[in-house]
Amino acid sequence: MSFTTTKNLKRILLGSVVASSLSAISAMADIRFWTTEEQPARLAKQEAMAKDFKARTGISVEVIPVTESDLGTRATAAYAAGDLPDVIYHPLQYALPWAEAGILDTEAATEVIEKLGKSTFAPGALSMAAVDSGVASVPVDGWTQMVVYRKDLFESAGLEAPTSYANVVKALEKLHNPPSMYGFVAATKVDENFMSQVLEHVFLANGVSPVNSGGFSPLDEAKTTEVLDFYKAIVQASPPGELFWQQSRELYFAGKAAMIIWSPFILDELAGLRDSAPPTITSDPTSGELASKTGIVTTFSGPSNPQGAAWGDVRYFGITADANTEEAMQFVEYSMADGYTSTLAIAPEGKFPVRRGNSTDPSAYVKAWSKLPVGVDRKAPLSDLYAQEMIDEIVGGLDVAQRWGVTEGQLSLASKIINSQAINRVVRQYVDGEVSASAAVSAMNDELSKIN
Repeated sequence: MSFTTTKNLKRILLGSVVASSLSAISAMADIRFWTTEEQPARLAKQEAMAKDFKARTGISVEVIPVTESDLGTRATAAYAAGDLPDVIYHPLQYALPWAEAGILDTEAATEVIEKLGKSTFAPGALSMAAVDSGVASVPVDGWTQMVVYRKDLFESAGLEAPTSYANVVKALEKLHNPPSMYGFVAATKVDENFMSQVLEHVFLANGVSPVNSGGFSPLDEAKTTEVLDFYKAIVQASPPGELFWQQSRELYFAGKAAMIIWSPFILDELAGLRDSAPPTITSDPTSGELASKTGIVTTFSGPSNPQGAAWGDVRYFGITADANTEEAMQFVEYSMADGYTSTLAIAPEGKFPVRRGNSTDPSAYVKAWSKLPVGVDRKAPLSDLYAQEMIDEIVGGLDVAQRWGVTEGQLSLASKIINSQAINRVVRQYVDGEVSASAAVSAMNDELSKIN
């Protein structure tokens, strides 16, 4: 008996009961779509898209909300039962493992990309889901972490944008003037995921990763020392204490920080559109003044990696092995073409277009997305709040977006390394002057080598 036959038999035997129950639930729809965008307002927008798609094609879609933390378990159970949905909206972490496990139809996803035009997609979003034959899933949307900085202060001081370690350090020398102005607000709270995320970005910027295709890869001492010295510099230009996202936002919003690292979810807040996070740089919490004085950088570099890197998070449409393939492909194509503006409109603050345009207009979807209203308590399109140069920078980071372990097929190991917070602890020891650089690198390598 072949491996494939054995695997399929196990799926049938393990999931016969599940299969019968799940099939009974959703026998009415032509295709089933699992989505992790389960908030009521977002679900309503997806239901409207399903209705529009049926009107165009005659194909009915059942939109099924799935809690993201349950997605992996539910997909595994449905695969065993031979009753996967037709399309799954899923995070980056599942793309390659699901392709390897046989959950995803990579040929169908690749065909969709080719039909829509590979060149219309952000290269970074495609590369993170790349398999030998094409792509595991179709990239839908994403975002990149940003260096947020006071563009007005940089310009008045004759400083270049903080696109590199060197430029950041030069800015610290000129702008750090505590307590009225801190050069940076770095992440220093060891047990916060915020510090882990910021550090991965800083390590990537210098081309340093703890994994390769074979698993754990010892950190290069020279390159890692450059990372450590840079991080120590931004910590020394930060306020004292244990700092994480809350302090960085508060101090920047109060006009007391020249630079922070944050996600793009800060963009509407900068413009005074969210009452729970108001800028306090002026007496008017609804003012867009701080937004007008702000610049962002998505890709920055260290001395050993001149091309730099962006830390990115991407979401995908996975066409499954159990799908009604043609209908599923049509739904994905619709969601990425005629319906793509609606796809992005589900949550435009965090859904940056990974497909920039089409054969008619290479930037059609970027333009459409920039005009979608963002905000919570007040609404306005990003194009009214920020210059086109900044819009281009926001979406451009996805061209070179990276994450530890993705291209090496070691995302699971990389996630364990990040979640261990070993790097956070040792970096904090170094910036506090408790260990030398060489001792820090040695300690990180020792701890990380034990993770599997």
